Amino acid sequence: MDLKCHCLKLNDGHFIPVLGYGTYASSEAPKGKAEEATKLAIDAGFRHVDSAYLYQNEEEVGRAIRSKIADGTVKREDIFYTSKLWATFLRPELVRPALEKSLKKLQLVYVDLYIIHFPMALKALEKCKDAGLVKSIGVSNFNHRQLEMILNKPGLRYKPVCNQVECHPYLNQSKLLDFCKSKDIVLVAYSALGTTRDKRWVDQSSPVLLDDPVLGALAKKHKRTPALIALRYQLQRGVVVLAKSCNEKRIKENTQVFEFQLTPEDMKDLDGLNRNVRYITAEFGTGHPNYPFSEEY
Repeated sequence: MDLKCHCLKLNDGHFIPVLGYGTYASSEAPKGKAEEATKLAIDAGFRHVDSAYLYQNEEEVGRAIRSKIADGTVKREDIFYTSKLWATFLRPELVRPALEKSLKKLQLVYVDLYIIHFPMALKALEKCKDAGLVKSIGVSNFNHRQLEMILNKPGLRYKPVCNQVECHPYLNQSKLLDFCKSKDIVLVAYSALGTTRDKRWVDQSSPVLLDDPVLGALAKKHKRTPALIALRYQLQRGVVVLAKSCNEKRIKENTQVFEFQLTPEDMKDLDGLNRNVRYITAEFGTGHPNYPFSEEY
């Protein structure tokens, strides 16, 4: 199944597939799995692949993409590849070398979307877009105040096309979603299935999203999995959603998200699950003036 027709138009004219394959793996995941899993995802129909310098797997992901191009499964232009600038490369003179390092690992000429976590790198990233190294520029974990600051920045040449944030039925980000829509910025949901519960980042006493009885009841009603219900919920809200798995059966299963629809009543039930549970709190940044999670949204 080719999912490339399921896309949203970004504010710079490019298109982003609404279902993405997330390549981040917890510390407990087998090393070297990213290449095989990314190949499986592309074979299953995924055309949006999300990775980052921090994930330490861009060489593997790049090999997988190039392998699928070489065997004729896809062309480069069929793949929407996202990478991210990590916080150690925020100084303007470090931004382009960091992007070029990712491109060298990937052995690709450009990335489709490059995401930053802090606003100070934006101007240098605009130059990377001018140089053709990146097609679109996005941000991650920005609250509405930080987005306003970017949008009102004097001399802004390229508005961010997206804001990638944690988003799932327990943290549905409804106010931030409305704000982003009002500014023609696409919301991209990570941890849409409640995270891999990586002990390095996630409180192990936090509730397990996919065990929620409401998700379970809707899964039974639609003869789908709780994961598919959680993914479909985001698509019907106009959110781009990242699905993460190394399991071949679940990778293929996640592409079934386009085969059914939730009713308005289903959506209302899922909206009712919101309890502002944030799995990824980034506590290492709590003392920083740009820590994004102090605001309501």
